[in-house]
Amino acid sequence: MTIKSDLWLKRMVEESKMIDPFLPELVREVEGNKIISAGSSSYGYDMRLADDGFRIFSSVYGSEIDPKHFDEDSLIDPELRTADDGSRYYLLPPHHYGLGVSVETFRMPRNITGIALGKSTYARAGLLVNTTPLEASWTGRLVVEIANLANLPLRVYVNEGIGQILFFESDEECGTSYEDRGGKYQGQTGLTFAKV
Repeated sequence: MTIKSDLWLKRMVEESKMIDPFLPELVREVEGNKIISAGSSSYGYDMRLADDGFRIFSSVYGSEIDPKHFDEDSLIDPELRTADDGSRYYLLPPHHYGLGVSVETFRMPRNITGIALGKSTYARAGLLVNTTPLEASWTGRLVVEIANLANLPLRVYVNEGIGQILFFESDEECGTSYEDRGGKYQGQTGLTFAKV
């Protein structure tokens, strides 16, 4: 199994639409404004946080979180704000946890697995992005789980990089893929909550 390069990634997108929409180069600026990088990097892809479906856990309406019987009332819809430069963001309160979804849809081939990791720009500001696998034959928009570990509110920008995905290609196909076993998050197109 080997980690795959930007050249391989571009070929996979052309052949199988593995990432859609796809930014073939690393984008660091949009319309003259600096952004948190997104797109293809040397050995990975910086996915973007979408502006739909972001929710934050709150005790306002819920009393506990049970992953076996998930109650959507434990989540609130934060306001989508606009910065002076026109960039848009959500404000994640201190020591809060949120769920978002990637702009990109991923179509993982049967012999490819991805690992989503946080970006150092956000980590240095106190944001933890949960490490998440993109399993062989999984398809969908990735739900991004994030936590503000800082003591201050933290801006989480939409349509900018939120995490990096590293891709690994196996020398053989798996016996049972995510799709084969009927994975519960297969085909998700938006924010999908915990399921058992």
